[in-house]
Amino acid sequence: MTTFEWIIGLLLGAILLSAIARRLNVPYPTFLALGGAGLAFLPVAPEWTLEPELALALFVAPVLLDAAYDTSLRDLRDNWLAVSTLVVIAVGVTTASVAVVVHWLVPAMPWAAAVALGAIVAPPDAAAATAILRQVRIPHRLLKILEGESLLNDASALLIYRVAVGAVAVQSLEVSEIAPSVLIALVGSPVAGYLFAKLTARISARIEDPPSAVIMQFANTFLVWIVAENLGLSAILTIVVYAVTIARTAPGSTPARIRVPSYAVWETAVFVLNVLAFVLIGMQLRPILGNLPQELRMDYLAVAGAVLLTVIAVRLVWVMAFNTGLRMYIARYGFHPRRPVMRPSAQGGFLVAWCGMRGIVTLAAAFALPDGSAGSTMFPYRDLILLTAFVVVLGSLLIQGLTLGPLVRLLKMDTADPVAREVGFARGVAYRAALAAIDGDDSEAARLVRKEYQAVLSRSGADQGEFAESELPADPLRRRGLAAARQAILALRDADDIGDDAFHRLEEELDFAELNAGGRAA
Repeated sequence: MTTFEWIIGLLLGAILLSAIARRLNVPYPTFLALGGAGLAFLPVAPEWTLEPELALALFVAPVLLDAAYDTSLRDLRDNWLAVSTLVVIAVGVTTASVAVVVHWLVPAMPWAAAVALGAIVAPPDAAAATAILRQVRIPHRLLKILEGESLLNDASALLIYRVAVGAVAVQSLEVSEIAPSVLIALVGSPVAGYLFAKLTARISARIEDPPSAVIMQFANTFLVWIVAENLGLSAILTIVVYAVTIARTAPGSTPARIRVPSYAVWETAVFVLNVLAFVLIGMQLRPILGNLPQELRMDYLAVAGAVLLTVIAVRLVWVMAFNTGLRMYIARYGFHPRRPVMRPSAQGGFLVAWCGMRGIVTLAAAFALPDGSAGSTMFPYRDLILLTAFVVVLGSLLIQGLTLGPLVRLLKMDTADPVAREVGFARGVAYRAALAAIDGDDSEAARLVRKEYQAVLSRSGADQGEFAESELPADPLRRRGLAAARQAILALRDADDIGDDAFHRLEEELDFAELNAGGRAA
């Protein structure tokens, strides 16, 4: 079979596995990784290996941008302490713990190489977390914490990884030598992401053809990643800031006829990339084992198993310790959030601790280690690091991914949707603004439009029957009202009265109403 035929077969198989996973109520990435591992041992299976730079750019950049675009800055600020400790302290502690365990089990491994392995397996993966969390209903606050962590922890881990790999290359590395590059990455990446967003926004505003606009969105994503990498910046941090900036500025200027198809294309593309990424993760098992001498396999598998247990245990210990300290602080000084949120609990802490699935970033970083080709020096214990990375990825997807759904049901936490309350509130504000925009017009069309918006307002508090937007007149008055409604929800989001989740729900509602009204709101 040709590569193209294999890809088609993989996509069709992935759809079947995803359907089975949904029927069994388990995360589909786990099934895809298992399917890839099984496929790897078929005699006729292709031997595809991951090119690290391609894997990160192709699989991580679009998925990360999609997740960052939907991130609520308000919710991120509300949970900044929990997110920052997971991004910085949890990654650092995991890296150090893995390095100690591996150096104890393999004393000949240089400390820098052990630290590099720790950084490789430390961060839960954005693609894995996003794909799994979208299938499991958990409390809103915990979801926002995990989403915020998945956006930024790869950046902190890859900074440690870059320093450790450099230390192996030169045998020693002084703080004065690494500080400038780390500082450039930490400061330059957000600046670059912001400037890229402003520049591409100007270009995108001139494109009125929906297919061209969607292609430009993907091209800009890959371009930002590549340029950041070539400048020595953190591509992950740059992409996150780029996406968040676009999300704050684009909604007010992008017409519905471009946004609706682009959302549909991005949703499909992210699913396809997740499918290919997790299947390819499984397919790496055969080439990894094939490169290992028979006599070393069991010893290396034992080390890999110890690392897997370490990353799970360290995350549990750190998160539960932080959660306990936070609850003790609240018990003494009280709980005074800026807006109603779920109170921190032991169940919530345990759930966050259990969401530690690793994915494509871990494998790509391991494969990026020098392999001795093109005149480079083989990285110490590279084969062990590759096997360990694979075991941690597949093991975390199996152990944590498969048990996440039952755990949520067992903990019986409150999964009330605060976003729905914000949507109801914002819908009332939006349609009152729409009514005000056409106030004073006594034409028959205006009376029909007012009747529609009053019906929407009556349903914002309670469901009072069926209502079909497509039955209403599509005329300039309705578009004028929709424009006012859109500005109203933008103002609510900018004032932090609603989060980005509620904003995007209403944005979609207004987009379809705008399309029914004849296109661009004006």
